[in-house]
Formats: sequence, structure tokens, C-alpha cells
Amino acid sequence: MGFVMIGIFIIIILIGLAFINYYLGRRHFLNQIEIRQYPIRHGRIQLITTGTNLFLTYFADLKKAKSTIQVQFYIVKDDSLSQTFFNILKKQADKGIRVQVLLDCLGSWKVPRSWIKEAKQHGIEVAFCHRPNWLFPLYSLQQRNHRKVTIIDGAVGYLGGYNVGMEYIDQKPGLSPWRDYHIRIEGKGIKDLQQEFHFDWQKATGQPLPHVSNNPTANGKMKYQIFPTEGIKMDEKWRSLIRQAEHSISIGTPYFVPPKDLLTELNKALMRGVQIKVLVPNTADHPIVKEASFCYLRQLLALGGAVYQFQKGFYHAKIMIIDEQLCSIGTANFDNRSFFLNSEMTCFIYDKPFIAHAKDTFEQDIQQSEALSLHGLNQVGWFVRVKEGIGWLVKGLM
Repeated sequence: MGFVMIGIFIIIILIGLAFINYYLGRRHFLNQIEIRQYPIRHGRIQLITTGTNLFLTYFADLKKAKSTIQVQFYIVKDDSLSQTFFNILKKQADKGIRVQVLLDCLGSWKVPRSWIKEAKQHGIEVAFCHRPNWLFPLYSLQQRNHRKVTIIDGAVGYLGGYNVGMEYIDQKPGLSPWRDYHIRIEGKGIKDLQQEFHFDWQKATGQPLPHVSNNPTANGKMKYQIFPTEGIKMDEKWRSLIRQAEHSISIGTPYFVPPKDLLTELNKALMRGVQIKVLVPNTADHPIVKEASFCYLRQLLALGGAVYQFQKGFYHAKIMIIDEQLCSIGTANFDNRSFFLNSEMTCFIYDKPFIAHAKDTFEQDIQQSEALSLHGLNQVGWFVRVKEGIGWLVKGLM
């Protein structure tokens, strides 16, 4: 019995030390963070919702590059699509085009070292970001760079939910077809995307920040705004947007684990008569995340909100539409990890025709979904309840 008590005591001490390390790491990070804001810009934005269409357009733009290619992904896999991606970059680098590739060190751990070595031999600059801080390992390991951004010639940008791998073009059983939203951007906002890439590149490599010149002006008049976050201020912005809603809020996300204050704002919106629709996947790509959302979804359903589970493949889009006046599309999920841990990038779009198109796309996805009921969620079995409980305990990391 004495050894058991000693063991329990040691475990408690280790858990306590882990929490202290996490807390100190968070405080250290917040003391260093620089909050950047960008103005509303004008240009053109194209919504792309299938991996096949995205990579056809994306690869074509990469091949048209004249001077620079700056690529940032959370995940690049070790498969044939990723190999094609690297081959295009190598060919462009061979032409004298400057190619920079920035990858999250954990998200892209499967990228073979041989690929990296070969890419560098072709003149491609490759860096891995968000490496662990060994002074605060528990916190820094949770901080991921979740951005998926590309800037070509300082004139064309890509932003959204797609990473690079075969599953994103519907070639992975269980997660196919993969449903996601990505946008192709032109206009002055490309300068803002490029500035953020340079900040991330500097943190990863230590290289000084370059001057960002004005990029070519696109002919489009669509109003949009780039909104970068690094685990701070995102929740405040989302709460503010939800408070402004008068008629409707549509949310699409693969993971619905909102912070308490944000859920409170959604509940208040329902109580003042705002119609809320939440679209989540039926298929889960990670353990527990589906069940972890149930306690939050029950609250919305109890107040008259509508919740749908996407049935035709895996739903990975990140979208919020408010009163058909604003649409947000980017890399951030509706969960604590995106709000308080990850580096994310969102584009707020204020163009009504685009918003109408995005809303139609969202509604089409609802047609491929099944509505959840409060009664149904209250009738789940004990095993689901156990997973819910585990999810609640670790909600801060989800």
C-alpha cells in the first residue's frame, strides 16, 4: 500500500508540474506576441470546394510563376500528390524562380528527408516552423502553425482548409470524398498574406524581414480583409461578430468545441431570435473530437438551433456567414485549439454576391447531411458518454 501511495503522489506531482509548465509557457508566449491588423482590401476571390479542382488550378498557377513562390502548409504527406507538388516546385526553382517552403514541424513530419535534401539541391529554401521550445515543451508542442497559404509572384494567393496529400483529392478510403473550402485571392490583400508569411519565415529561420513592395492591383472590386491570429484575439473577434448578428449565423467546421464565452454568445443570439445552423462531419478523422462536440451541440439544440452532420464523405470546411453580410473562410476551426493555440489565417469577405454563392454552397452541403435532434443526442450509449467525458477533460487541447 505504501508503494501505491508513493506512486499516486508522484503522478500528482508530475501532473502539477505539467500544468505549471503549460501555464508558464502560455504566459511567456503572450509576453512576446505581436498583434497585427490589416485593412479592408479590394480584389477578386474565387471559392474552390473540391480537391481535384483546387489542385488543377493551384498547380497551374505554380507553373505560371515568374519570380517567387512562397508556400506554407500544416500538412504535406509522403504520397504521389505531394511528390507531384515537390516536382513542380523543383522545376520552377531550376528556372531561377525563388521558392520558399515553410512547413509545420509536427504536421509535416512524414515528408521524407530525401525530398527535403533534393529540394534544397534544386535551390528551394525549406524551413520547419514551430519547433519545440525545450524550456516550455508542453505548451510549445501544442502550438501548431495551422496555416495553409501560398503567394505566387506577390500577385496571387491561396488560403483555406486543404493541405497536400492524396486524401484531399478523395483517394483515402473512409474520408472520401473530402469536402473543404479554399479561396484563390487577387488584389492588395496579397501583400498582407505575404507579410504574414515573412513573419513566420523569420521566426523559423532567423532571417531578417524583407521589404514587401506593393503588388499588382487586381481589377476586382470585392471587399475582403486578411485576419491572422496566433492563439490570441480570435475569440474576441468571433464574439463581436456573433453579437452583431441580427438574423442568421451559419457555421461549418470539422470540430465544434467552442470556448465557454463564445458558446454563451451563440446561446444569447438564439434567445434574441437569430437563426443558427451548425454543420459538422458525421465521419471523424480523430478519436473523441466528434463526441466532444455533443455537450455544446445539445445546448444549441435546446434553444432552437439547427445542427447537421455531413454524410457524403468528410467535412473539413471552416466557414461562418453572418446575416449574409460577412463570410469568413480560412484555416481556423471552431475549437479551442484554433482560438487559443494555433497560428491561423482567416479571410473576411464583405462582397454580397460572393457571400450569396458561399451560402448556397453551404446549403447544398446541408442537403447532403442529416439533422441532429436533442432527443437523439440525449439517447447516446454509455461508450459515447465516456468519450464525451474524456473530450470534456481535454477540451482545452481540442
